[in-house]
Amino acid sequence: MDAALQTFFDESHELLTEMESGLLQCERNHCSADTINSIFRAAHTIKGSSGLFGLDAIVAFVHVVETALDRVRIGKVAMEPEFAVLLLNCKDHIDALVAAAANGHCGSHPLLDARSTELSMLLQARAGSVKQAGASNKNMAADARSLEIVDTDSDVAATSCWHISARFKPDVIRGGMDPLSFIRYLTTFGEIRGILVVADAMPDVASFDPETCYTGFELAYHSAVDSQRIRAAFEFVADDCTLVVLPPHSPVIDYLRAMPESSHDPERAADILVQCGSLTPSEAKRAFQDIAGNAHDTVSKATITDAALVQAESDKRASATERSVRVDASKLDHLINLVGELIIAAAGANLGARRIKSVELQESTSRLSELVESVRDSALQLRMVKIGATFNRFQRVVNDLSRELGKDITLLVSGEDTELDKTVVEKIADPLTHLVRNAIDHGIEPAATRASAGKPATGSIRLNAFHDSGNIVIEVSDDGGGLKRERILAKAVERGLIEPGKTLSDNEVYALIFEPGFSTAEQVTNLSGRGVGMDVVKRNITALRGDVEIRSAEGKGTTVSVRLPLTLAIINGFQVGVGKSVFVVPLDMVDECIEFTAEPGHDYANVRGQALPFVRLRDLFGVQGPSGSRENIVIVRHGGIKAGLVVDALFGECQTVIKPLAKMFNQVKCISGSSILGNGEVALILDVALLMQKVLSRSARVA
Repeated sequence: MDAALQTFFDESHELLTEMESGLLQCERNHCSADTINSIFRAAHTIKGSSGLFGLDAIVAFVHVVETALDRVRIGKVAMEPEFAVLLLNCKDHIDALVAAAANGHCGSHPLLDARSTELSMLLQARAGSVKQAGASNKNMAADARSLEIVDTDSDVAATSCWHISARFKPDVIRGGMDPLSFIRYLTTFGEIRGILVVADAMPDVASFDPETCYTGFELAYHSAVDSQRIRAAFEFVADDCTLVVLPPHSPVIDYLRAMPESSHDPERAADILVQCGSLTPSEAKRAFQDIAGNAHDTVSKATITDAALVQAESDKRASATERSVRVDASKLDHLINLVGELIIAAAGANLGARRIKSVELQESTSRLSELVESVRDSALQLRMVKIGATFNRFQRVVNDLSRELGKDITLLVSGEDTELDKTVVEKIADPLTHLVRNAIDHGIEPAATRASAGKPATGSIRLNAFHDSGNIVIEVSDDGGGLKRERILAKAVERGLIEPGKTLSDNEVYALIFEPGFSTAEQVTNLSGRGVGMDVVKRNITALRGDVEIRSAEGKGTTVSVRLPLTLAIINGFQVGVGKSVFVVPLDMVDECIEFTAEPGHDYANVRGQALPFVRLRDLFGVQGPSGSRENIVIVRHGGIKAGLVVDALFGECQTVIKPLAKMFNQVKCISGSSILGNGEVALILDVALLMQKVLSRSARVA
């Protein structure tokens, strides 16, 4: 039960995210029938699942929300932006109720109960009176009869209508579902010309259970839609309902055969069809005579087809469920750690095989290395997730903050299918949140200012992600006023960060905003202006072996680019040697290797007519000992820029398990981590981004 309950909490989180996404569309007047159905489906599923675990507080509140949404579905209430905002608040409260249940607070909670009452009253004021969950079958039948908005005309041929037979399972109400809501929904795309509540299973008063469904429905339904659309109305309850849909102009006998009562009481079945208006008395009599004369006749092709389609849909849902399985993240982390140790062990075996010069053993270890590499790729793929879920989280952030600041802002998302390691996604969420909030508060100007500058009144913030050289690049862009270069310089001089009159490039100027406590805001707001945050963003991104860059044009907007590794665990590397030290360069950043041929005293090489700046790793890290007889240049690429690393030896490709450095090495520059070699020695992993910065800054000083 505990495992099932945890699954409920996980699924509720996913459903609430889906619900929020739909409500945000409605809040922006982009609401469609499919969107409303999606929101309703999420609420309905949460209510039903909550009922299974006895979470009455969730069931009671979500029932009110679901009923309000049902009134929207049938056109009784318009989904206006203000109503969508109210429903967003309700979604947040459902989230709080689920979180309370997850923390063990399944009973009454004064603050949550008060909020439930408050929101329920607001919903009822907006959407009309709402019945509480667990309404009796008697009330359900009375409500159903009130749907007879068109009197049945006995002169109308029954074959001009669809006939719908819906029999719900006894536990459908106990599971938190309202059978009548599905009947109501039919009126949104058709006309119920006759309806009869079949209550033959109703027990006596002493045996009556208010949470058991004893009723079924028989309907004469007029609509221009097809049977698939009608069945879709019952999609949410397909597993808890026996549904038969007969098309117009079906043989009269098929109506009687579709009735559950026809097998034991065909006369009663015929009477029900007359009362709901699907058959005239003469047609019902003829059908009764036909079925009585051939009691063992097979069910019509239409009925068989309908049952087969329902079963096929059920099988399809079951098959989709069977293809996926939930795995605890800690188990995946443990698997990745074991794969890392396996890689180190395989490298040691391969090294030993080469040392003893055994051909057979070398072939075996080579095959082992290939298999380990496949296992590594498969294990890492298990932890890869699309960044779209993180991006969509900011729809609500932009919606709420723009409303708070009185700005009209749209969030545009692209590259949401780009994948990266789950651990990176979790750790990048907070830095991205600050960047988005900063763009809303400081980037996008008020509508009047935008209008005077000839811009649209609605500002836009864009989130984009793409892969580049073994990294993922996430861009946060806005079309606002851009960074004011001179103001940043003046503030930096005022704080003593730079000397007056010093010439800086645009990148160097914009990088100043990442200094602790740096802010050019003229006033402090609830969101920003205290100079706290951007330095934390930089520090958190650097801790992920990433870097951040800013591009801006005053009056046009700003783009912040965050570059991160795809995974924090295992990478493909390229080993190089300097003296007796071994370094690892991320293989995705390696362009090519060439022989070192630079002029003495120069810090650049001529590569096919192009000047290539380089850095000597021996000088950079103070490696002692004589250099090799032949030096090489490893050409690396980062962010579209090339530079060279001068090394003594090239050892080739390798699988590299990344081990973090101890805190005492935090101040070591240009090193992002370490790895254990097959012989047990330690190799340092180069931070190519910082190396490139050193090379480029030195080239700029020389120029």
